[in-house]
Amino acid sequence: MDFDMLGLAPSLLERLAEAGLDEPTPIQAKAIPHAMEGRDVMGLAQTGTGKTIAFGLPLLDALINTGGKPAPKTVRSLILAPTRELVNQIADSLRPLAGGAKIGIATVVGGMSINRQIGRLERGADILVATPGRLLDLLNQKALTLSEAKFLVLDEADQMLDMGFIHDLRKIANHIPKERQTLLFSATMSKQMNEIAQTFLQNPVRVEVAPPGKPADKVDQEVRFVPKEGKTEHLAELLAAHPDAQALIFSRTKHGADRLMRQLEKAGFPGAALHGNRSQGQRDRALKSFRDGQIRVLIATDVAARGIDIPEVEFVYNYELPNISETYIHRIGRTGRAGRSGKAVSFCAPDELAYLRDIEKLLGKTIPVALEASWSNAAPVAAPKPSQNRRRGPKPGSKPQGQSQGKPRNRGPRRAKAARG
Repeated sequence: MDFDMLGLAPSLLERLAEAGLDEPTPIQAKAIPHAMEGRDVMGLAQTGTGKTIAFGLPLLDALINTGGKPAPKTVRSLILAPTRELVNQIADSLRPLAGGAKIGIATVVGGMSINRQIGRLERGADILVATPGRLLDLLNQKALTLSEAKFLVLDEADQMLDMGFIHDLRKIANHIPKERQTLLFSATMSKQMNEIAQTFLQNPVRVEVAPPGKPADKVDQEVRFVPKEGKTEHLAELLAAHPDAQALIFSRTKHGADRLMRQLEKAGFPGAALHGNRSQGQRDRALKSFRDGQIRVLIATDVAARGIDIPEVEFVYNYELPNISETYIHRIGRTGRAGRSGKAVSFCAPDELAYLRDIEKLLGKTIPVALEASWSNAAPVAAPKPSQNRRRGPKPGSKPQGQSQGKPRNRGPRRAKAARG
Protein backbone atom coordinates (compact mmCIF):
# COMPACT_ATOMS: atom_id res chain seq x y z
CA MET A 1 0.00 0.00 0.00
CA ASP A 2 1.16 3.54 -0.82
CA PHE A 3 0.00 6.77 0.81
CA ASP A 4 -1.68 7.83 -2.43
CA MET A 5 -4.07 4.86 -2.08
CA LEU A 6 -5.51 6.24 1.19
CA GLY A 7 -7.49 9.12 -0.31
CA LEU A 8 -5.48 11.83 1.42
CA ALA A 9 -5.64 15.49 0.33
CA PRO A 10 -3.22 16.28 -2.53
CA SER A 11 -1.30 18.79 -0.40
CA LEU A 12 -0.58 16.07 2.19
CA LEU A 13 0.67 13.70 -0.51
CA GLU A 14 2.99 16.45 -1.75
CA ARG A 15 4.40 17.02 1.74
CA LEU A 16 4.88 13.26 2.24
CA ALA A 17 6.71 13.00 -1.09
CA GLU A 18 8.96 15.92 -0.13
CA ALA A 19 9.82 14.08 3.09
CA GLY A 20 10.62 10.92 1.13
CA LEU A 21 7.66 9.04 2.60
CA ASP A 22 5.71 6.97 0.10
CA GLU A 23 4.85 3.74 1.92
CA PRO A 24 3.04 3.69 5.28
CA THR A 25 4.31 1.65 8.22
CA PRO A 26 2.10 -1.25 9.43
CA ILE A 27 0.38 0.84 12.14
CA GLN A 28 -0.22 3.64 9.63
CA ALA A 29 -1.60 1.26 6.99
CA LYS A 30 -4.02 -0.31 9.49
CA ALA A 31 -5.13 2.76 11.45
CA ILE A 32 -5.41 5.49 8.81
CA PRO A 33 -8.24 3.91 6.75
CA HIS A 34 -10.46 3.53 9.86
CA ALA A 35 -9.65 7.05 11.01
CA MET A 36 -10.42 8.43 7.53
CA GLU A 37 -13.88 6.84 7.85
CA GLY A 38 -14.48 8.81 11.04
CA ARG A 39 -14.20 5.81 13.40
CA ASP A 40 -12.72 6.01 16.89
CA VAL A 41 -9.42 4.09 16.89
CA MET A 42 -7.36 2.45 19.63
CA GLY A 43 -3.92 1.85 18.12
CA LEU A 44 -1.24 -0.30 19.74
CA ALA A 45 2.23 -0.43 18.20
CA GLN A 46 5.88 -0.55 19.16
CA THR A 47 7.76 2.69 19.73
CA GLY A 48 9.41 4.18 16.67
CA THR A 49 6.86 2.78 14.21
CA GLY A 50 5.23 6.05 13.17
CA LYS A 51 2.23 6.51 15.45
CA THR A 52 2.38 10.32 15.11
CA ILE A 53 1.87 10.07 11.35
CA ALA A 54 -0.85 7.46 11.93
CA PHE A 55 -3.05 9.94 13.78
CA GLY A 56 -1.63 13.11 12.24
CA LEU A 57 -2.53 12.43 8.61
CA PRO A 58 -6.26 11.69 9.19
CA LEU A 59 -6.49 14.72 11.48
CA LEU A 60 -4.85 17.07 8.98
CA ASP A 61 -6.92 15.64 6.11
CA ALA A 62 -10.17 16.24 8.01
CA LEU A 63 -9.21 19.83 8.83
CA ILE A 64 -8.22 20.54 5.22
CA ASN A 65 -11.50 19.13 3.89
CA THR A 66 -13.56 20.99 6.49
CA GLY A 67 -11.94 24.33 5.70
CA GLY A 68 -12.58 27.51 7.65
CA LYS A 69 -10.66 29.08 10.51
CA PRO A 70 -10.91 28.70 14.28
CA ALA A 71 -12.76 31.40 16.19
CA PRO A 72 -10.84 33.31 18.89
CA LYS A 73 -10.00 31.18 21.94
CA THR A 74 -11.39 28.04 20.25
CA VAL A 75 -9.63 24.81 19.32
CA ARG A 76 -10.74 22.66 16.40
CA SER A 77 -8.77 19.57 17.48
CA LEU A 78 -6.85 18.55 20.60
CA ILE A 79 -3.86 16.25 21.04
CA LEU A 80 -2.90 15.30 24.61
CA ALA A 81 0.53 13.91 25.51
CA PRO A 82 2.16 13.27 28.91
CA THR A 83 5.42 15.24 28.64
CA ARG A 84 6.69 18.55 27.30
CA GLU A 85 9.20 16.79 25.07
CA LEU A 86 6.54 14.63 23.45
CA VAL A 87 4.24 17.63 22.92
CA ASN A 88 7.01 19.49 21.09
CA GLN A 89 7.97 16.40 19.12
CA ILE A 90 4.39 15.89 17.89
CA ALA A 91 4.05 19.53 16.85
CA ASP A 92 7.41 19.46 15.06
CA SER A 93 6.33 16.34 13.15
CA LEU A 94 2.98 17.78 12.06
CA ARG A 95 4.04 21.29 11.03
CA PRO A 96 5.91 20.22 7.85
CA LEU A 97 2.91 18.11 6.78
CA ALA A 98 0.58 21.07 7.32
CA GLY A 99 2.80 23.37 5.25
CA GLY A 100 0.78 25.36 2.71
CA ALA A 101 -2.56 24.31 4.19
CA LYS A 102 -2.79 27.32 6.54
CA ILE A 103 -3.40 25.09 9.57
CA GLY A 104 -2.33 26.68 12.84
CA ILE A 105 -0.65 24.37 15.36
CA ALA A 106 -0.16 25.60 18.94
CA THR A 107 1.46 23.96 21.96
CA VAL A 108 0.88 24.46 25.69
CA VAL A 109 3.10 22.86 28.31
CA GLY A 110 4.11 23.54 31.88
CA GLY A 111 7.38 25.32 32.59
CA MET A 112 6.73 28.00 29.96
CA SER A 113 5.14 31.45 30.23
CA ILE A 114 1.40 30.93 30.65
CA ASN A 115 0.74 34.55 29.65
CA ARG A 116 2.47 33.99 26.32
CA GLN A 117 0.39 30.86 25.78
CA ILE A 118 -2.80 32.79 26.60
CA GLY A 119 -1.81 35.37 24.03
CA ARG A 120 -1.25 32.71 21.38
CA LEU A 121 -4.64 31.13 22.04
CA GLU A 122 -6.43 34.46 21.65
CA ARG A 123 -6.60 33.85 17.89
CA GLY A 124 -7.62 30.20 18.23
CA ALA A 125 -5.86 27.08 16.92
CA ASP A 126 -6.66 24.39 14.39
CA ILE A 127 -4.58 21.89 16.37
CA LEU A 128 -3.62 22.27 20.02
CA VAL A 129 -0.99 19.88 21.40
CA ALA A 130 -0.94 19.99 25.20
CA THR A 131 0.01 18.36 28.45
CA PRO A 132 -3.07 17.76 30.63
CA GLY A 133 -1.93 19.85 33.61
CA ARG A 134 -1.23 23.07 31.74
CA LEU A 135 -4.36 22.64 29.61
CA LEU A 136 -6.49 22.51 32.77
CA ASP A 137 -4.77 25.64 34.07
CA LEU A 138 -5.76 27.47 30.88
CA LEU A 139 -9.31 26.12 30.97
CA ASN A 140 -9.69 27.28 34.57
CA GLN A 141 -8.55 30.76 33.54
CA LYS A 142 -11.02 30.67 30.63
CA ALA A 143 -8.17 31.32 28.22
CA LEU A 144 -9.73 28.91 25.72
CA THR A 145 -12.75 26.72 25.13
CA LEU A 146 -12.89 23.16 23.81
CA SER A 147 -16.55 23.39 22.83
CA GLU A 148 -15.59 23.45 19.12
CA ALA A 149 -13.13 20.52 19.27
CA LYS A 150 -14.28 17.81 16.87
CA PHE A 151 -11.17 15.67 17.11
CA LEU A 152 -9.31 14.32 20.13
CA VAL A 153 -6.04 12.38 20.15
CA LEU A 154 -4.56 10.71 23.23
CA ASP A 155 -0.91 9.81 22.63
CA GLU A 156 0.86 7.50 25.10
CA ALA A 157 -2.33 7.27 27.12
CA ASP A 158 -0.98 4.53 29.37
CA GLN A 159 1.85 6.78 30.53
CA MET A 160 -0.65 9.50 31.35
CA LEU A 161 -2.35 6.97 33.60
CA ASP A 162 0.99 6.00 35.18
CA MET A 163 1.78 9.67 35.84
CA GLY A 164 -1.51 10.21 37.67
CA PHE A 165 -3.29 12.21 34.97
CA ILE A 166 -6.50 10.17 35.04
CA HIS A 167 -8.37 12.80 37.11
CA ASP A 168 -7.17 15.58 34.79
CA LEU A 169 -8.28 13.54 31.77
CA ARG A 170 -11.77 13.10 33.23
CA LYS A 171 -12.05 16.85 33.81
CA ILE A 172 -10.87 17.61 30.27
CA ALA A 173 -13.41 15.14 28.88
CA ASN A 174 -16.20 17.26 30.39
CA HIS A 175 -15.09 20.23 28.26
CA ILE A 176 -15.09 18.37 24.93
CA PRO A 177 -18.27 17.68 22.91
CA LYS A 178 -19.42 14.06 22.96
CA GLU A 179 -19.93 14.24 19.21
CA ARG A 180 -16.29 13.96 18.21
CA GLN A 181 -13.76 11.53 16.77
CA THR A 182 -11.20 10.14 19.20
CA LEU A 183 -7.91 8.40 18.39
CA LEU A 184 -5.91 6.71 21.16
CA PHE A 185 -2.38 5.42 20.58
CA SER A 186 0.15 3.72 22.81
CA ALA A 187 2.99 1.23 22.79
CA THR A 188 1.77 -0.72 25.83
CA MET A 189 -1.64 -1.73 27.11
CA SER A 190 -2.23 -1.53 30.86
CA LYS A 191 -5.18 -2.97 32.75
CA GLN A 192 -6.42 0.55 33.46
CA MET A 193 -6.65 1.30 29.75
CA ASN A 194 -10.20 -0.05 29.59
CA GLU A 195 -11.29 2.71 31.97
CA ILE A 196 -9.85 5.46 29.84
CA ALA A 197 -11.16 3.81 26.68
CA GLN A 198 -14.72 3.74 28.07
CA THR A 199 -14.42 7.39 29.08
CA PHE A 200 -13.18 8.72 25.75
CA LEU A 201 -13.93 6.22 22.95
CA GLN A 202 -17.21 5.21 21.33
CA ASN A 203 -17.35 1.82 19.60
CA PRO A 204 -13.63 1.97 18.75
CA VAL A 205 -11.72 -0.10 16.22
CA ARG A 206 -8.75 -1.77 17.91
CA VAL A 207 -5.67 -1.83 15.68
CA GLU A 208 -2.68 -3.82 16.89
CA VAL A 209 0.47 -4.54 14.91
CA ALA A 210 2.46 -6.18 17.72
CA PRO A 211 1.56 -7.69 21.09
CA PRO A 212 1.44 -5.01 23.83
CA GLY A 213 4.79 -4.80 25.58
CA LYS A 214 6.83 -6.09 22.64
CA PRO A 215 9.93 -4.00 21.81
CA ALA A 216 11.02 -3.16 18.29
CA ASP A 217 12.52 -6.14 16.45
CA LYS A 218 15.70 -4.28 15.46
CA VAL A 219 16.76 -3.53 19.04
CA ASP A 220 19.50 -5.91 20.21
CA GLN A 221 19.15 -6.38 23.98
CA GLU A 222 21.62 -7.54 26.59
CA VAL A 223 21.99 -7.45 30.37
CA ARG A 224 25.19 -7.04 32.35
CA PHE A 225 25.29 -7.99 36.01
CA VAL A 226 27.27 -5.18 37.62
CA PRO A 227 27.34 -4.19 41.31
CA LYS A 228 26.06 -0.70 42.04
CA GLU A 229 29.49 0.67 42.93
CA GLY A 230 30.99 -0.56 39.64
CA LYS A 231 28.36 0.73 37.23
CA THR A 232 29.91 4.11 36.37
CA GLU A 233 33.34 2.65 35.60
CA HIS A 234 31.81 -0.10 33.48
CA LEU A 235 29.64 2.41 31.61
CA ALA A 236 32.69 4.57 30.86
CA GLU A 237 34.43 1.53 29.36
CA LEU A 238 31.48 0.84 27.06
CA LEU A 239 31.23 4.49 26.00
CA ALA A 240 34.96 4.53 25.22
CA ALA A 241 34.53 1.48 22.98
CA HIS A 242 32.10 3.45 20.78
CA PRO A 243 33.35 7.07 20.90
CA ASP A 244 31.36 8.28 17.88
CA ALA A 245 28.01 6.72 18.83
CA GLN A 246 25.15 8.66 20.40
CA ALA A 247 24.21 7.14 23.75
CA LEU A 248 21.07 7.73 25.79
CA ILE A 249 21.48 6.71 29.44
CA PHE A 250 18.56 6.23 31.82
CA SER A 251 18.68 6.90 35.56
CA ARG A 252 15.75 6.34 37.94
CA THR A 253 16.15 9.65 39.81
CA LYS A 254 16.85 13.30 39.00
CA HIS A 255 19.73 13.58 41.47
CA GLY A 256 21.16 10.32 40.15
CA ALA A 257 21.11 11.70 36.61
CA ASP A 258 22.97 14.87 37.68
CA ARG A 259 25.51 12.87 39.69
CA LEU A 260 26.16 10.49 36.80
CA MET A 261 26.57 13.43 34.39
CA ARG A 262 29.29 14.91 36.62
CA GLN A 263 31.04 11.54 36.95
CA LEU A 264 31.05 10.96 33.20
CA GLU A 265 32.33 14.48 32.52
CA LYS A 266 35.28 13.78 34.85
CA ALA A 267 35.87 10.54 32.94
CA GLY A 268 36.06 12.47 29.66
CA PHE A 269 32.51 12.06 28.36
CA PRO A 270 30.80 15.48 28.31
CA GLY A 271 27.03 15.33 28.15
CA ALA A 272 23.81 16.76 29.52
CA ALA A 273 21.11 15.73 31.97
CA LEU A 274 17.41 15.80 31.15
CA HIS A 275 14.81 15.59 33.92
CA GLY A 276 11.90 17.35 35.59
CA ASN A 277 14.03 19.67 37.76
CA ARG A 278 15.51 21.30 34.66
CA SER A 279 13.81 24.35 33.21
CA GLN A 280 12.13 24.05 29.83
CA GLY A 281 14.96 26.09 28.28
CA GLN A 282 17.58 23.76 29.75
CA ARG A 283 15.69 20.70 28.52
CA ASP A 284 15.31 22.16 25.04
CA ARG A 285 19.01 23.06 24.84
CA ALA A 286 20.06 19.61 26.05
CA LEU A 287 17.90 17.88 23.45
CA LYS A 288 19.08 20.20 20.67
CA SER A 289 22.74 19.63 21.54
CA PHE A 290 22.17 15.88 21.56
CA ARG A 291 20.12 15.92 18.35
CA ASP A 292 22.70 18.08 16.55
CA GLY A 293 25.56 15.85 17.65
CA GLN A 294 27.27 18.53 19.76
CA ILE A 295 27.20 16.07 22.65
CA ARG A 296 27.20 12.30 22.37
CA VAL A 297 25.85 11.45 25.82
CA LEU A 298 22.45 12.34 27.30
CA ILE A 299 21.47 11.14 30.81
CA ALA A 300 17.71 11.18 31.35
CA THR A 301 15.03 10.10 33.76
CA ASP A 302 11.86 8.49 32.45
CA VAL A 303 10.36 11.89 31.69
CA ALA A 304 12.22 11.49 28.39
CA ALA A 305 11.45 7.82 27.73
CA ARG A 306 8.63 8.68 25.32
CA GLY A 307 9.64 12.17 24.27
CA ILE A 308 12.84 11.60 22.33
CA ASP A 309 12.68 10.78 18.63
CA ILE A 310 16.28 10.86 17.41
CA PRO A 311 16.91 8.12 14.83
CA GLU A 312 20.70 8.45 15.25
CA VAL A 313 20.62 7.09 18.83
CA GLU A 314 22.63 3.88 18.58
CA PHE A 315 22.82 2.85 22.23
CA VAL A 316 20.39 2.97 25.13
CA TYR A 317 21.95 2.20 28.50
CA ASN A 318 19.72 1.32 31.44
CA TYR A 319 22.15 2.47 34.12
CA GLU A 320 19.40 1.60 36.58
CA LEU A 321 16.56 -0.75 35.72
CA PRO A 322 13.07 0.79 35.88
CA ASN A 323 10.75 -0.37 38.65
CA ILE A 324 7.82 -0.39 36.19
CA SER A 325 8.28 -3.13 33.60
CA GLU A 326 6.48 -1.33 30.77
CA THR A 327 8.88 1.62 31.11
CA TYR A 328 11.67 -0.66 29.91
CA ILE A 329 9.87 -1.02 26.55
CA HIS A 330 9.68 2.73 26.12
CA ARG A 331 13.26 3.31 27.19
CA ILE A 332 14.80 0.88 24.71
CA GLY A 333 12.40 2.15 22.05
CA ARG A 334 14.52 5.31 21.85
CA THR A 335 16.90 3.32 19.63
CA GLY A 336 16.14 1.19 16.59
CA ARG A 337 13.79 3.87 15.27
CA ALA A 338 12.63 4.54 11.71
CA GLY A 339 13.77 1.11 10.53
CA ARG A 340 17.30 1.42 11.95
CA SER A 341 19.01 -1.05 14.26
CA GLY A 342 20.08 -0.24 17.80
CA LYS A 343 21.38 -1.78 21.01
CA ALA A 344 19.95 -1.69 24.52
CA VAL A 345 22.35 -2.50 27.37
CA SER A 346 20.97 -2.94 30.88
CA PHE A 347 22.99 -2.95 34.10
CA CYS A 348 21.59 -5.08 36.91
CA ALA A 349 22.80 -4.88 40.51
CA PRO A 350 21.83 -7.48 43.14
CA ASP A 351 18.96 -5.37 44.46
CA GLU A 352 17.53 -5.01 40.92
CA LEU A 353 17.11 -8.73 40.18
CA ALA A 354 13.37 -8.58 40.87
CA TYR A 355 12.98 -5.72 38.39
CA LEU A 356 14.85 -7.75 35.76
CA ARG A 357 12.64 -10.81 36.28
CA ASP A 358 9.51 -8.65 35.96
CA ILE A 359 10.80 -7.17 32.70
CA GLU A 360 11.60 -10.61 31.30
CA LYS A 361 8.13 -11.80 32.29
CA LEU A 362 6.63 -8.91 30.34
CA LEU A 363 8.85 -9.65 27.33
CA GLY A 364 8.05 -13.36 27.49
CA LYS A 365 11.73 -14.23 27.16
CA THR A 366 15.10 -14.04 28.91
CA ILE A 367 17.35 -11.12 27.99
CA PRO A 368 20.76 -12.41 26.76
CA VAL A 369 23.51 -12.07 29.38
CA ALA A 370 26.69 -10.29 28.27
CA LEU A 371 28.39 -10.22 31.68
CA GLU A 372 27.81 -12.82 34.40
CA ALA A 373 28.23 -12.45 38.16
CA SER A 374 28.26 -14.87 41.05
CA TRP A 375 24.80 -13.66 42.10
CA SER A 376 23.25 -13.58 38.60
CA ASN A 377 20.93 -16.51 39.29
CA ALA A 378 20.19 -15.72 42.92
CA ALA A 379 16.57 -15.63 44.01
CA PRO A 380 15.48 -11.99 43.80
CA VAL A 381 14.00 -10.20 46.75
CA ALA A 382 10.43 -9.16 45.96
CA ALA A 383 10.50 -5.70 44.44
CA PRO A 384 8.22 -3.08 46.01
CA LYS A 385 5.27 -2.16 43.86
CA PRO A 386 5.44 1.36 42.34
CA SER A 387 2.23 2.38 44.11
CA GLN A 388 3.22 0.86 47.43
CA ASN A 389 3.62 3.35 50.29
CA ARG A 390 6.99 2.51 51.76
CA ARG A 391 6.61 4.77 54.79
CA ARG A 392 5.29 3.07 57.81
CA GLY A 393 3.80 4.84 60.81
CA PRO A 394 4.89 4.26 64.40
CA LYS A 395 3.78 1.16 66.23
CA PRO A 396 0.64 1.57 68.32
CA GLY A 397 1.44 3.15 71.66
CA SER A 398 4.95 4.22 70.70
CA LYS A 399 6.18 7.80 71.03
CA PRO A 400 6.66 9.59 67.69
CA GLN A 401 10.34 10.20 67.07
CA GLY A 402 11.51 13.73 67.85
CA GLN A 403 8.40 14.68 69.85
CA SER A 404 7.61 14.82 73.54
CA GLN A 405 4.68 12.96 74.99
CA GLY A 406 2.87 16.24 75.50
CA LYS A 407 0.77 18.18 73.04
CA PRO A 408 1.32 16.99 69.47
CA ARG A 409 2.86 19.37 66.98
CA ASN A 410 0.45 21.22 64.72
CA ARG A 411 1.73 20.66 61.21
CA GLY A 412 -1.22 22.23 59.43
CA PRO A 413 -2.95 20.89 56.34
CA ARG A 414 -0.82 19.52 53.56
CA ARG A 415 -1.79 20.13 49.97
CA ALA A 416 -1.36 17.30 47.56
CA LYS A 417 0.71 18.32 44.58
CA ALA A 418 -0.74 17.04 41.32
CA ALA A 419 1.48 15.91 38.50
CA ARG A 420 1.84 18.69 36.01
CA GLY A 421 3.35 18.61 32.53
